[in-house]
Amino acid sequence: MSGVRTDIYEKIVKTDFLPPVDSALFRSVDFSQCSGQPVVFPGFCDVHVHFREPGFSYKEKISTGSAAAARGGYTAVCTMPNLNPVPDSVEHLRLQLDIIERDAVIDVLPYGAISVGERGEQLADLEGMAADVVAFSDDGRGVQDEAMMRQAMERARKLGKLIVAHCEDNALLHGGYIHDGSYARAHGHRGICSQSEWGPIERDIALCRETGCGYHVCHISTKESVALIRRAKAQGVDITCETAPHYLVMDDSDLREDGRFKMNPPLRDRADREALIEGVRDGTIDMISTDHAPHSAEEKARGLEKSAFGIVGLETAFPVLYAKLVKPGVITMERLMELLVTNARKRFNIPIKKNDFTVWDLDREFTVDPGEFLSMGRATPFEGEKLCGVCLMTVKDGRVVYRA
Repeated sequence: MSGVRTDIYEKIVKTDFLPPVDSALFRSVDFSQCSGQPVVFPGFCDVHVHFREPGFSYKEKISTGSAAAARGGYTAVCTMPNLNPVPDSVEHLRLQLDIIERDAVIDVLPYGAISVGERGEQLADLEGMAADVVAFSDDGRGVQDEAMMRQAMERARKLGKLIVAHCEDNALLHGGYIHDGSYARAHGHRGICSQSEWGPIERDIALCRETGCGYHVCHISTKESVALIRRAKAQGVDITCETAPHYLVMDDSDLREDGRFKMNPPLRDRADREALIEGVRDGTIDMISTDHAPHSAEEKARGLEKSAFGIVGLETAFPVLYAKLVKPGVITMERLMELLVTNARKRFNIPIKKNDFTVWDLDREFTVDPGEFLSMGRATPFEGEKLCGVCLMTVKDGRVVYRA
């Protein structure tokens, strides 16, 4: 392992009992073209991705999504259930599990739906799916009915599973598609208010207290969400949350009239971004997930109003966070590893296996070119940006699954 930095990995090994790196795996790798000293990290873990299969394989497949994840340094991801068919029963879930077993190059762990068809009308077969899913979510749609969410939490608690919530109040959307802020007003766009996110979080925190269910909030984007979760944690509520790289480094002043800037929730304003950064720094925000959500080129070519919601992020997440948060000193590399590795694995009970790691050249600069992505999705707000940090290799269970 001469010439390869393993200090960060070994620190996590010491504190979290991860297995040591097998130096034999490095013997076949030529690091002579590395701009600096190669650095080893544990395999990253993303608990919020969309691989679109079964049902929407024209957007992404398990094979392409997991390959993109490996290129981004990830050795475990959790796939959301807005598929066709929705994994709301053992039979429907088996269709996805079979594809994962056949095509995935890393650990791909599916969610089960909370409700049948994600329609929020009838609970899915939570008991039947529990052994084969990482948690339960209706991601892509918020659970609108309070009684339905209470019932889901009660059942999930008995099963020892988390409820993972896409928090969005449909009654407050009013046809909006970007943040209800200065850019929307200046350019005549319909906005999405912040309360559509933090209102359901407030409701669900009360339900957590009532039911004792473990609860995780997806992709928070507002300052009010941060404040509510910080307060709930201080009061002992069993709650965690995630945000995404784009919410930490962009706000609505960065918007362009282009579908690659349209995601749900939307980019909020500067005060929200600053609150999210503070939440990352003080531990209110537990993990960073990409919400990798690929669409076809045609679906993302309709401008802000008519493009599909969603961007890709697995292949840019670490370079964005390293270049824009670690290098400027906003957070430490150790904190980034908590956000990308240890917190997600602990909360979702996803062990890191022997010889799951990724090797990076942190000094190499590059310009984001979606044409080089392994994902079928190409829509990224970081297109054309100059970043630093290139993945040289990702190893899963001792097998090289990506090599630059």
